[in-house]
Amino acid sequence: MATTISAKDVAALRERTGAGMMDCKKALEETAGDVDKAVELLRSKGAAKAEKRAGRQTKEGMIGTYVHHDGKIAVLVEINCETDFVARTDDFRQLGKYLAEQVAAASPIAVDKDQVPQDRVDSERRIFVEQVKAEGKPEHMIDKIVEGKIQAYYKDVALMHQVWVRDSKKTIGDLVKETSAKTGENIQVRRFVRYQLGEV
Repeated sequence: MATTISAKDVAALRERTGAGMMDCKKALEETAGDVDKAVELLRSKGAAKAEKRAGRQTKEGMIGTYVHHDGKIAVLVEINCETDFVARTDDFRQLGKYLAEQVAAASPIAVDKDQVPQDRVDSERRIFVEQVKAEGKPEHMIDKIVEGKIQAYYKDVALMHQVWVRDSKKTIGDLVKETSAKTGENIQVRRFVRYQLGEV
């Protein structure tokens, strides 16, 4: 009988290894739910190494592009890696296309949550506080509820925290880590620009 792998187990393994959700799920399935063996398996496959590469310099890369079929939305995304060799691989180029497509579809305002303008976060926080008060929540719970809403806001507006439009089980951060594991290099999403006809 197949072992049932819970979402909690997958999340715990992901926390330990930094590997993508699907990699963690597969590793747990292959090891019949044994977390320690799953960690070993992920390490041997290289998926857990992506985190350790984060400090390495990324001076090569590419600009991923996307133009919507009606010609009214266009996106440029700069992604960087360590070597020109990886920059020319299909996996890396595919990532560039996927990222540009994501920006076109989901309209993030920043690459990561620490780059979301503070005034936008403060404005959202004020709105959330008013909403929670209007719902009549107890005073001592307001901060905790508002903080949860802020984290959800980041998932809407920060590219790396957004759910991937092609696979709702992964975030863009997961996708970048998986490509990093496949290529063996540190990969950084540097910046993006999104143009929409008629918008300034």
